[in-house]
Amino acid sequence: MPRRKEHIIELAEQFAREFLTSDPSGHDWWHVHRVRSLALEIAEREHADAYICELAALLHDVADVKLNASKQEGLDRVRIWLEDVEEDPAVISHVMDIIANMSYNEGRNAPLTTIEGQVVQDADRLDAIGAVGIARTFAYAGSRGHLMHEPGDQRTNTKTAIAHFYEKLLKLQGLMNTDYARTLAAARHQFMETFLQQFHAEWPEVKEVYRTDDS
Repeated sequence: MPRRKEHIIELAEQFAREFLTSDPSGHDWWHVHRVRSLALEIAEREHADAYICELAALLHDVADVKLNASKQEGLDRVRIWLEDVEEDPAVISHVMDIIANMSYNEGRNAPLTTIEGQVVQDADRLDAIGAVGIARTFAYAGSRGHLMHEPGDQRTNTKTAIAHFYEKLLKLQGLMNTDYARTLAAARHQFMETFLQQFHAEWPEVKEVYRTDDS
């Protein structure tokens, strides 16, 4: 990689680290670090542009709506920074397109069309499943004041950590874009299945008993 691009990557790492270092919700710097590593690993296998993948991976959560007042505020934060350090408008446009459309909800509405976008999206989704994904799910629930579990049908739209597995995380294996990411996802998905089986075995469902005054 040319020295200029290496320097921009170093600046992006510093920018992301400073913005995310104190986040308690599972979207901290170490999440970005893992996504960057996964993106580079997948990019090599899928012959994607490593610079675009690494830059988008480093910046993706700086723009996350959960960490900004609005989605637009987050996107503007990243675009202003990029325009200050990257002189190629094509690179800026590509990175911004990835960041704006890679989230779970956005991805369902408008699938990413470039291999670089697919790589970064896969890397982010991989970090949401498996052992790390389990830890992040409970960290996020706690940071938002959500319950760990509420016995009942976990496929309903409840805001608990366990419900989140059924609403989203167990679906991610089937939504991977690249062959290599699907291979990596298989073991992580199986680990979540095993965890949930054990979790429910240790927390049997409760049958409420209602008593009246004359019972």
